[in-house]
Amino acid sequence: MPHFVIDCSENILSLKSPKEIMQAVYDTAESTGLFDQGDIKVRINPFQYYNIGNTEDDFIHIFANIMEGRTTDQKSNLSHKIISQLKVMFPEVPILSINIRDFEKATYCNKSMV
Repeated sequence: MPHFVIDCSENILSLKSPKEIMQAVYDTAESTGLFDQGDIKVRINPFQYYNIGNTEDDFIHIFANIMEGRTTDQKSNLSHKIISQLKVMFPEVPILSINIRDFEKATYCNKSMV
């Protein structure tokens, strides 16, 4: 926990490597101090086929799934820091966005908990 799932147009990977993109998201999330070191998980899904308002504009959208308990201000800061980093890396990409969803502690389960 947390999970950062990066959806992007396939062309994004010709601008920066997947490793570089994922590391930037990882490092930025870690820099907030909201998560234990080593707990952050990042993956990327490039899309060859998509429709963005009837265009094929490049895009990056991150689905951030984190354990409940952070304040709205903390989550807002996390969102702004990640998008600010991506804006530096991809100034020409018109669509950079993120949303944060909370996991419920009561319903979350992983292998080590069973």
